[in-house]
Amino acid sequence: MEIYIKDERDIDASARELLAALGDRRHVVLEGPMGAGKTTLTAAIGRVLGVEDDVTSPTFSIVNQYETLDGKRIYHFDFYRIDSVAQAIDLGLEDYFDTDALCLMEWAGNVEAFLPDDTVVVRIMVEDDGTRVISVED
Repeated sequence: MEIYIKDERDIDASARELLAALGDRRHVVLEGPMGAGKTTLTAAIGRVLGVEDDVTSPTFSIVNQYETLDGKRIYHFDFYRIDSVAQAIDLGLEDYFDTDALCLMEWAGNVEAFLPDDTVVVRIMVEDDGTRVISVED
């Protein structure tokens, strides 16, 4: 499955389409180069689900938590600064993953050993004209 985002006006509709494709799956890795739009896509997912807070990059906090309109949680992780197994354990990743929250993860290669078996990979590619292509890998 591929979703095309030609400009930011398409992002919320694309987030709805992505959420529909994910179904009940809750562990999602967002892959793409810096500047591809991983956090922008996460913000759109938040808007679609009724998050009222500003969705920002958790680069320094490592994880941000948001609440949806219906009271469910979204965890947005940025594992860019995680560089050891001990850091991942100290963060309590397994506790986050054992909830029913939607877990959106950037730079998940740094914690690959901890990812649940049902993790879905969403790749964001940037074409020459700036179009983003989102693909979902089951």
